[in-house]
Amino acid sequence: MTEDGQVAAIRAVHEVFMRTEAAITGPLAELGLTTATAQALWALDPGEEPPSMKAVAARLHCNAPNLSFVADQLSTRGLVERVPDPRDKRSRALVLTAQGEQVRAEVLRIVTERSPLSALTPDELTTLLSILDKAAETPGR
Repeated sequence: MTEDGQVAAIRAVHEVFMRTEAAITGPLAELGLTTATAQALWALDPGEEPPSMKAVAARLHCNAPNLSFVADQLSTRGLVERVPDPRDKRSRALVLTAQGEQVRAEVLRIVTERSPLSALTPDELTTLLSILDKAAETPGR
């Protein structure tokens, strides 16, 4: 692919991201969430073992102090708890509370309904996901 093609693809991904961001900001604010706190809730899958703070920071591509700030906000609201990491008692893990699970489900509903991706067919989403997964697995330069 030519550089122009790569630029066009990056621009399209960025446009979808920015349009999604614009569409969800208001509804997230109504829930008392910022984009950062919503992303942190999204990163906590209630079906998985509680991730360590380090693992959550890696998922969010942020540093530990930033995650601590966000985790404090969520903890104050009663949406998460910091617990000893069962894999390493010196570390802390983040666990969704029952209220946190409900708010997380609402965040996922808002994002999926308001994203431009909601206009795609299931087949188009499958194709797009395959392509994006391949791109996400490509090592950074």
